[in-house]
Amino acid sequence: MARLYEDYRKRIVPALMKKFEFKNVHQAPRLLKVVVNVGAGDAVQDAKVLELIAADLGAVTGQKTVTTRAKRAISAFKIRAGMPIGVKVTLRGARMFEFIDRFFNFAAPRIRDFEGFSPDSFDGRGGYTLGLNEQIIFPELEASKIKKVFGMDITFHTSARRDDEARALLEELGMPFRKGK
Repeated sequence: MARLYEDYRKRIVPALMKKFEFKNVHQAPRLLKVVVNVGAGDAVQDAKVLELIAADLGAVTGQKTVTTRAKRAISAFKIRAGMPIGVKVTLRGARMFEFIDRFFNFAAPRIRDFEGFSPDSFDGRGGYTLGLNEQIIFPELEASKIKKVFGMDITFHTSARRDDEARALLEELGMPFRKGK
């Protein structure tokens, strides 16, 4: 099992139980899934763009991507219902912990002018979403072989009922939050 998962079970759960005064281990918030999503507006003109993005995203996450399709037509953007417009990956279990371990420890420090992630991006129900401008920060990708630079959204879904519980969980897992405002 992943190194971070062992750390979660042995160190993080007891710390969260003490901080929030939980009586039961199952009350402690846990990470349910991580969704990595890439929307590609360029896919309207060139369908090959999605293949390039899917290959890079698959290399970063270690899992096959799923193509996302438009729910409805938007004539201003020349999008028809059912047209492929992006790719996503949903990570759970060991792959999820491997990905966030690599993301927090290797990729995030490579972001230009990085001071930490915004503490204001929680959704009110224990979820957290952040956006990245380019995939070049991931060490799995060789910068010279990248044909298309794209951004992505990474969403962390937790079992926490409140944002403060979710933030404490993510901080314990190693997410660097920005200090002060």
